[in-house]
Amino acid sequence: MPGFFMCRLLQTFGVSSSNPNTMKDNFSKQSAGYAQYRPQYPHDLFTYLRSIVSPHDAAWDCATGNGQIASGLAPFFKDVYATDISQNQLNHAKQAPNIHYSIAQAEHPPFADHSMNLITVAQAIHWFDFDAFYAEVQRILKPGGVFAIIGYGNPQIDDVIDAVFNKFYTGAIDPYWDPERKYIDEHYQTIPFPFTPIEHPLFEIQHLWTREQFMGYVRTWSAIEHFKADQGFDPSPELEAELATIWPDDTHLPVHFPMFLRVTRL
Repeated sequence: MPGFFMCRLLQTFGVSSSNPNTMKDNFSKQSAGYAQYRPQYPHDLFTYLRSIVSPHDAAWDCATGNGQIASGLAPFFKDVYATDISQNQLNHAKQAPNIHYSIAQAEHPPFADHSMNLITVAQAIHWFDFDAFYAEVQRILKPGGVFAIIGYGNPQIDDVIDAVFNKFYTGAIDPYWDPERKYIDEHYQTIPFPFTPIEHPLFEIQHLWTREQFMGYVRTWSAIEHFKADQGFDPSPELEAELATIWPDDTHLPVHFPMFLRVTRL
């Protein structure tokens, strides 16, 4: 690992619920399911990011989770540095010789000034202190480097299944979403973004899933964990029972997740 990273990578940043500027850790408990059932980003996304970045020396994937973005970038960059606040997530992360995982908060990354050609954050920026994180992006990114915010919306299957899903999403479970979830529902168009955006292609996540795989994804939601902690039971079997009447066992259906990006060059 390059020497200028080493001393600060030894630092470990904790999580404090009393600090409003500290990223929430909503996913450690379900990290195994997260690795197994969360949607996988399309290869076209990574070839696009490679095409707009030069040179391809170093990329930082912030809030990497189980390394989905980091592993997609690894074939295209000499070194990928991937950080997260959850050790459990990193324990399930996808490995590659040039991916360097470490514990760090988004607002306190362990990297030198102007050391990255690309910075990515996927499905996580809504948890951050925007001002503090953006200051770090500007500090760390090399001149001419690219910063990409990546997200995806709710799954779409067909009109009948979507209606059942949306009833669950906006029904009993709705009060258990963190307030920050609104930014996902608004496709990151309402987050602060004090940069000049650049045009980008449209992307979509596509999977062929069984009902069991779909429910595995649903059970990774932070709102499910909040509901269980408050009510003492898991609400997802009710959704699964209703889906079972319209989605037969072992039947694979196409599942589409619309993606949205905010991209800039500094």
